[in-house]
Amino acid sequence: MARHKPLVKLPVFWHTIRMNSFLRLLLSAPIDFAVGGQAVIEGVMMRSPHYYIVSVRDQEGTVQVKREKFQSLIERVPVLKWPLLRGVVQLVESMRIGYRALGYSNEVYLGEDEAAKKGRSKFMNVLIAALGVGSIIFSLALTLFMLKVLPLWVAGLAADHWAIVKENYLLFNAIDGLTKITIFLGYILSISLMKDIRRVFQYHGAEHKSIWTYENGLELTVANARKQTRFHPRCWTSFIFIVILMSIFVYTLVPPMEGFAAQLALRIAVIPLIAGVSYELLKLSAKFQKAKWVRVLMMPGLLLQRLTTKNPDDAQLEVALHSLKESLKLEEAFVA
Repeated sequence: MARHKPLVKLPVFWHTIRMNSFLRLLLSAPIDFAVGGQAVIEGVMMRSPHYYIVSVRDQEGTVQVKREKFQSLIERVPVLKWPLLRGVVQLVESMRIGYRALGYSNEVYLGEDEAAKKGRSKFMNVLIAALGVGSIIFSLALTLFMLKVLPLWVAGLAADHWAIVKENYLLFNAIDGLTKITIFLGYILSISLMKDIRRVFQYHGAEHKSIWTYENGLELTVANARKQTRFHPRCWTSFIFIVILMSIFVYTLVPPMEGFAAQLALRIAVIPLIAGVSYELLKLSAKFQKAKWVRVLMMPGLLLQRLTTKNPDDAQLEVALHSLKESLKLEEAFVA
């Protein structure tokens, strides 16, 4: 499939989606957009401008597919297209889609068919929904503790022991940021030792290789995807690294508060600002990714992807390409 330069660029999270379907239809030009993706349990989710597709290989070896139409809130509320705001919206929407994709892949992996789901009692459905909400709340609470509470406590402890840290707020926030990086790296390294997580990381590599195949204008085959790099500059891993770095500078610009609780509340309050700025930087780095200075800035995120991606086998590439092809097929039908 040949690639054509997009006429208009529209923002979305992970790998920036670009499309102007109306003008392309008038000019009889092929559609052109960049997809975003996410590895799930034994599969890959691909997100295009109007759909997200989840392809999962079940225990029988068959690829099961979930196709969902999706319209971003940004397209319905014009003010949300403004810089900073759009990044926050895309982050929330991506988390929502990602959670749904993981839920579907888990159902396929466990072999739960539609008949089994329809046979559940109302109580069981409510219980499953409650457990799902509970797991989200627990995950968010744990994330806040590991990446907000604990780093701030470590920085405060350093300030209590060394006057230079207490008197230099930039150094205080640098310690906070380095603690976050250490925790994040430790978490990734520990889970990468698990066999099931390693397979998820392989599907993550398959997602990147498939997207590179598309972006390089090659035919979407396993043979072509196999040759591509598993590292992508607009990856979630790179975004997290940008967020951690941006938090150091944003926290330094915001006046410090007295007391641990007040300081923590302030840092939680500016999370949307950090996410918005980080998203704009990710978009900017994608636009100028061939520039040497941008490559240097992207290097830490790409190095982190050596941990979060692994080389996939052909069967995993087939699943990722299946999601991508379904995205293209649905978008072509949408434009027609």
